[in-house]
Amino acid sequence: MKKIIVITILFYTGLISAQIAVEKAQVDGDGLLDFAPNTTKGILLPIVETLPTDAVAGTILMDKNDKVVKMNTESTWIPLSDPGSVADVAFNTNAEIPGANRIIMGSATTPAPGVLVLESSNKALILPKIAAPHINVKNPYPGMMCYDTVSKTMAVFDGLKWSYWK
Repeated sequence: MKKIIVITILFYTGLISAQIAVEKAQVDGDGLLDFAPNTTKGILLPIVETLPTDAVAGTILMDKNDKVVKMNTESTWIPLSDPGSVADVAFNTNAEIPGANRIIMGSATTPAPGVLVLESSNKALILPKIAAPHINVKNPYPGMMCYDTVSKTMAVFDGLKWSYWK
């Protein structure tokens, strides 16, 4: 219940300010969604059984079948990690609720499909900032994504190891 209340508050706050800071007082610069610095918490990407055919460029997810973190670039899925593992993942076995079922931030509507859609022409997602996640995140979850402040790269965890992207 507590999570539902927090998500609802974040959603309505996003409608009012169009910028959301998580575990911090305000968003840095032109961020649409920003996270507290010096954390060991990252964003967990959805792990999907079937790659969506209507995904837009910039969609990032983890493919359950080959256990690879992937990004869509104009209808082509490119790997962001080597094959990993989803052995310790507890999957939701409930049927999905029909409908859009998403949170849209930065716009009232969007044609882009997704669970969390950040839609803005001048703001971006600011990833959680973690110093050396391969050292400091003790129990990373498959599909975790963050910004490594030491190597200054985007880091994704595939369930076995971290991959870094400049």
